[in-house]
Amino acid sequence: MDSALAQTQERVRAALADQTPLRVRGGGTKDFHGARPLAGQLLDTRALTGIVAYEPSELVVTARAGTPLAELEALLAAHGQCLPFEPPHYASGATVGGMVAAGLSGPARASVGAVRDYVLGVELINGRAELLRFGGQVMKNVAGYDVSRLMAGSWGRLGVLTEVSLKVLPVAPAEATLRFACTQAEALARLNAWCGQPLPLNASCWVEEGGQGTLYLRLRGAQAAVQAACRTLGGERQDGTAAADWQACRDQRLPWFAQRAPGQALWRLSVPDTAGVLALPEGVGAPLVEWHGALRWVQAPPACGPALHAAALAMGGGAMLFRASGADGAGAGGHFDPQDPAAAAVQARVLQAFDPHGIFC
Repeated sequence: MDSALAQTQERVRAALADQTPLRVRGGGTKDFHGARPLAGQLLDTRALTGIVAYEPSELVVTARAGTPLAELEALLAAHGQCLPFEPPHYASGATVGGMVAAGLSGPARASVGAVRDYVLGVELINGRAELLRFGGQVMKNVAGYDVSRLMAGSWGRLGVLTEVSLKVLPVAPAEATLRFACTQAEALARLNAWCGQPLPLNASCWVEEGGQGTLYLRLRGAQAAVQAACRTLGGERQDGTAAADWQACRDQRLPWFAQRAPGQALWRLSVPDTAGVLALPEGVGAPLVEWHGALRWVQAPPACGPALHAAALAMGGGAMLFRASGADGAGAGGHFDPQDPAAAAVQARVLQAFDPHGIFC
């Protein structure tokens, strides 16, 4: 065991002995999210860094949790590979462990899957200060509970991630972005129709700009498939800045996000992709729509929370406060849809198994 890992384990062991709560953090790029309060002594994972193993021919990479996400993506790009779910960075300093712990995915989520779909194995230190390993470096390695994927979206509550094995994929041979002027209702109708056809859809984003609705559609796949789809779908092909615009969408740097007014919070509404235009509270502007209609970003005051929850629930979805109304969006405070009793009971049992003394907060 190297010194960084030994020191991390000893830190958890000492916290357990003293009953001192710990807050696990990598680069801190998602502190604004508020999935849990920013309490407890900081346990920084950035010393746990480095690529442990990479087999391009096997489409598998293993990295330590504190490894910068940008470093991992650069290594994959040099071999013509990528993390297809496009994990958001939000700021410089994002880490591999934070990517898994947050469980957040980018624009291609609806087409290629989420973070958890690419997690093959993890190493972690639980609330008993035990170093545990789950899963491995192949897809068919699970017998019983898939604990590795349980870590995706756990926000550090189940333990300190120290190492992660991920499935990666080759970069698509061809890519194109098409632009369509249309209303939100027209965009949703088109996306639902296109999703039922053999088209290389990869990502979509509808946004209202200056009172005019615009749908951006990204195609990825074989060269012939992308070219044929461009001819079939029409629209205006976007060149030059398209890749940068999708990165800006991923990291919430588009003008729509940047123009959020003081007092307005950023809400994330997840609904079925077949859901129509949502009945938003009076005075709330049109959302930014992603994931072929399944994800709606809404800017609204915190007081609109109950109405937004109700609107999402009416469509069979849910809502959460993603960024608070402050200028920096810090401290969202963990405002999520209430859990049903069965799910809450399962979560409580999982927390009890991994962290029976409540060390991780």
